Amino acid sequence: MNPISLASGVVPEFGPVETIRAAEVGGFDQVGLWVDPATWTQAQTGEARAALADTGLPLLDVEVIWIQPGSDIALHKKVIDVGAELGARNVLCVSSDPDMGQTAARLHELCVYAEGSGMRVALEFGIFTEVKTLAMALGVLDQVGHPLRALLIDPIHVDRSLSPVADLAKVPRELLPYAQFCDAPAKRPDPANFAAIIEDAIDLREQCGEGALPLAAMYAALPPGIPLSIELRSKALRDGFPNPGERAKAVAEATRRWLAANAG
Repeated sequence: MNPISLASGVVPEFGPVETIRAAEVGGFDQVGLWVDPATWTQAQTGEARAALADTGLPLLDVEVIWIQPGSDIALHKKVIDVGAELGARNVLCVSSDPDMGQTAARLHELCVYAEGSGMRVALEFGIFTEVKTLAMALGVLDQVGHPLRALLIDPIHVDRSLSPVADLAKVPRELLPYAQFCDAPAKRPDPANFAAIIEDAIDLREQCGEGALPLAAMYAALPPGIPLSIELRSKALRDGFPNPGERAKAVAEATRRWLAANAG
């Protein structure tokens, strides 16, 4: 069965140590952390390192590098520095720069910076960014052309961007070190309504198998055994499970039930 990682978005109101502890209590195989480079401190790095060592959980990814026109490359590199200190395997990037050439250039710079860190630089696409579709993301990564570049697939963004599910199987396997996973309602937000897009992405996701996404087909198109970051941002789960460990456990159990029913 695929190793599953607790994405930081499942427990967004909690800090890094609480996120790591929640992943342990929930029975996750790995964990991901949100790193805000403007506020992250060396003390937080030390606390997170100690919690990771104590739990034995690998750090699948850190997020997020958000590329914007004129954004500070030093802050982007800080996310990589923190991830490298903590042993992260990937750093998640998104871009709000409408210039795809500039996005590719920035990603290439980040890939070069990440050399020797053990991390991949993963670009996530979605209609909440300027890299809106699978095809656009692949086009950007072709321009990047660095071996550390990677693609991050999230089922809700595949669906909301109308990217063909069949195209997932055509993505070069070496571009997919991990993927995100969740389910979602059938109703897509209006692409012109940014507030609705954000609400859909951070409040309305559903447990695997409880939504309407063609999740089995998406799963089958991914490399076998790929690590899955369970990116289940859900107001219902936050309200229903105020304790982070209990919330993580509910997510892990539902995810594993779905995987057991759909593996093979």
